[in-house]
Amino acid sequence: MSYNRETMKYGMITIRYRFLVMFFVTLAIISGGHCFAEDKFKLKAGAQGELCLKCHETFREKLKERFVHTPVKIGECSGCHNPHTSSHGKLLDDVSSRICNNCHKQIIPDSPRSAHKIAMEGNCVKCHDPHASANKSVLLRSGSELCLDCHKDVAEKIRSVRFRHKPVNEDCLACHNPHASVQFASLLKDSVPSLCKKCHRTDNPSFARQHMNYPVADSRCNSCHDSHGSNRAVIVYDEVHAPVAEKKCVQCHNEPGSPSPLVTKKQGVGMCRACHNDMINETLSKNRVHGPLLDEDGCLHCHNAHAAKEKKLLMGSVNAVCGACHSDTVKLQQISIDNPRNATLCKPVKEGDCIACHSPHSSDYLLLIANPSWSFDVCNKCHEWKSHSTHPIGEKIIDPRNRNLSVGCISCHRACGTGNKPAMSQFENVTETCIQCHRELERR
Repeated sequence: MSYNRETMKYGMITIRYRFLVMFFVTLAIISGGHCFAEDKFKLKAGAQGELCLKCHETFREKLKERFVHTPVKIGECSGCHNPHTSSHGKLLDDVSSRICNNCHKQIIPDSPRSAHKIAMEGNCVKCHDPHASANKSVLLRSGSELCLDCHKDVAEKIRSVRFRHKPVNEDCLACHNPHASVQFASLLKDSVPSLCKKCHRTDNPSFARQHMNYPVADSRCNSCHDSHGSNRAVIVYDEVHAPVAEKKCVQCHNEPGSPSPLVTKKQGVGMCRACHNDMINETLSKNRVHGPLLDEDGCLHCHNAHAAKEKKLLMGSVNAVCGACHSDTVKLQQISIDNPRNATLCKPVKEGDCIACHSPHSSDYLLLIANPSWSFDVCNKCHEWKSHSTHPIGEKIIDPRNRNLSVGCISCHRACGTGNKPAMSQFENVTETCIQCHRELERR
């Protein structure tokens, strides 16, 4: 019996000891993970915040704002600033992005589907006042005003269109997450149409009538509607496919009461041929046809079947549509544009106008160019190549590197951009260009 009592007594002591150890370990973890400074500068009692305000008197007015950043509110100036010296502006204790991240670690989730560039770069102060503001979340401005300061293309558009989407006038954050979206593109808070259905009742009989009784409640609303605004009623895109404008959905789709009303009657080019027969016949008669046209999606790789922002119902700008497949070329173009040494960059490259040189559908010639020769049929549309250089060029001048080629524009220049090389050159400088053929002049 005595043995059991001693054992029980020893066990209770052990349990209490373990409890105390766990308590203090937990406390240490919590205090160690605190995002504000733990008096690392050994300030006098009550000196935090108040001591700073003795010199920064005008800052007292800032503290009267409706929304005050928590460290400022509790007088933790040294949570962000070093009171003695710093390698960073405004005596910041570190670069601003890392300071913000100390407390706001979950602002950018791991592997987001889309992320706001400013947030990714840690430029929090582009949107937030680090001390206090009249706006919620210490934002510099309220509602859509702040977003439109940077997104001037959207601002210009909504000023010019006849019909605006209501959230654009009030607050972009009704649809977008300002920092990042885990699952959705364009910083959207939810999928389309789930996001749209939060405001628009799809069970209303008028919704069915407006959509010709087709069951589109769970379809992509932005295949027809511009989410910011347009010049057409019910913010349908400005460019509308004729059958849609004429409400002839049955021209392409099965009847609305059929078992599969949203299925098209034909697939790929066969669907478009009913209206665009001549154009498709001409396209398919060429020696080289653009690959996307030949699969089951056909024209829909590049064009929207219902409506679009761009002319010819393109799904985006020419550069964006081509870049969906040719991302390496578009990236090279962008590097060329950003390079200050490329002041005389070729206009189609500068403007991302791929179809200035290439046929988007088909061609009889390599790389889908419209005419037989790059140098003498494509470049000469803009450049007087015969007076361009004293170097002999032309069909009779044979390239010594390849006897099957003549010397032309692309013997020295690259048509789609050259990255960090100047003058659309394939090489770093004039000397490097010349010695590709004139090896005897190479400096050794």
